[in-house]
Amino acid sequence: MSTSDTHRAVFPPPRTDPMLPPPAYEELRKGCPVRVDYPYGQEAWLLTRYDDVRSTLADPRISSDSNNPDLPRLHPFPPGPSNVSFAHMDDPDHSRLRRALTSEFTYRRTQTMRPGIERAVNGLLDRMEQLSPPVDLFTTYALPVPSLIMCELLGVPPEGQQFFHERTQIVAGTAPQDQVKVAYAELYTYMDELVTAKEKDPQDDLLSRVAQKYVPDQISHDEFVGMARILLIAGHETTASMIALSVVTLLQHPEQLAALRADPQLMGGAVDELLRYYSINISGIVRAATEDIDVGGHHIAKGDGITFSLLAADHDERQFPDPERFDIRRPNAASHLAFGHGVHQCLGKSMAKLELEIALSALLTRFPGLKLAAEVADLPFRADDRFIYGIDALPVTW
Repeated sequence: MSTSDTHRAVFPPPRTDPMLPPPAYEELRKGCPVRVDYPYGQEAWLLTRYDDVRSTLADPRISSDSNNPDLPRLHPFPPGPSNVSFAHMDDPDHSRLRRALTSEFTYRRTQTMRPGIERAVNGLLDRMEQLSPPVDLFTTYALPVPSLIMCELLGVPPEGQQFFHERTQIVAGTAPQDQVKVAYAELYTYMDELVTAKEKDPQDDLLSRVAQKYVPDQISHDEFVGMARILLIAGHETTASMIALSVVTLLQHPEQLAALRADPQLMGGAVDELLRYYSINISGIVRAATEDIDVGGHHIAKGDGITFSLLAADHDERQFPDPERFDIRRPNAASHLAFGHGVHQCLGKSMAKLELEIALSALLTRFPGLKLAAEVADLPFRADDRFIYGIDALPVTW
């Protein structure tokens, strides 16, 4: 099939309801794949069907290497040491670097973090209780939760946590591109200094353990800096956004919220359903074909860029019947693709789910009268030009 006679689409398509995916995805799944243009010159195939997204993400004939000129670019910055991570590498480098972290993010290891997560969450809720409502839940709770947890995990000293928080907000927000570039560089410099300290004087934290075991014999110092930076940033905005969106969604479904309060064992399934429902990566996942491949009966040529819409896939009615219905008891919610799939699936998925379970359970228990202090239509949901979907402020009362 030639690209000239292939249907082209706008990506991401506009939303008509902030609580639902763009309606265009339903139509796009019928003609998948389609072609989309990126703002920095590339075009790519857009995959929106669950089976196509899942199988192609696991295909070894696709590349995520940032240095691959065929890879669609999501931002204007060229590849370089300050903005490349192992998440954007191919094997053997990807496996070599990821292997150094795998044992730190197993389900069993993640569960040992529960007391620390609960301590951070309860401390924030203690402070929130002292405030007079209405309170912005996003800035007082959703944002600090993952920041505190990740800083503790990596061994970021207290004096560095505010610096990290401010820079990641610039990177994740709507600041001009020149400010974003400066923030990236400042984060890289900070992490360079931090991991250097861990290499010289290891403590009881993740970075110190990796430094002692892998640096410099298996991982170079520069690779270690890049690894530390992506760990510090990756789980921050996504978890914060999911906490805020989850609260809004549960408050909009009082019968399901009541069921959760009556049976806390439902929280694990509820978190999976919330992750499926939002799949908050707006810009999708980008790859490039390294060989000719067939996707759903369509030919994708070597060198073609590919974009995967996790949100569209997680609302595919073939996989999730009545996908726009939010259901904490959905039997197959855990098969969602919100964390991606294949060798590049999010390394911290178990930790992210645990954070969400603890943060939501504690909040709903501590504040049984929690309710929105604004209409849903008036909440500042993010525009589609952001990488991660969410809400930038969430006024609540109790």
